[in-house]
Amino acid sequence: MTAFFSIAGYLALINLATLGAFSWDKAQARRDGRRISENALLNLSFVGGSPAAKYAQRRFRHKTRKRPFTTQLNAIVVFHVVAGIAAIVFWARGGSLADVVEIGRSLLG
Repeated sequence: MTAFFSIAGYLALINLATLGAFSWDKAQARRDGRRISENALLNLSFVGGSPAAKYAQRRFRHKTRKRPFTTQLNAIVVFHVVAGIAAIVFWARGGSLADVVEIGRSLLG
C-alpha cells in the first residue's frame, strides 16, 4: 500500500510541476519573455506529467499548432496508457504493485 501512495504522491507532484511549466511558458510567450524549451516540457510529460500536459495544452491553448510537439506529446500519452493497462493486468494476475515499480526501475536504467 505504501508503494501506491508513493506513486500517487509522485504523480500528483509531477503533474503540478508540468501544469505550472505549461502555464509559465504560455505567460512568457505572451510577454516575449524567456521560454521553457519544448524538450523540457516533453520530458516533464514523459516522467508522468502527461495528464497535466494535455490539460494545459487545451486549457491555455498552448502548443496546439506545433505539429511535431503535439505528435510527440500524443505518443507519450499513448505510451502511458499502454503502460498503465499493462501494469493493471500484471497486478490483476497476481503481481504486486512493488513488482510493477521494480520492473519500471529496471527498464529505466
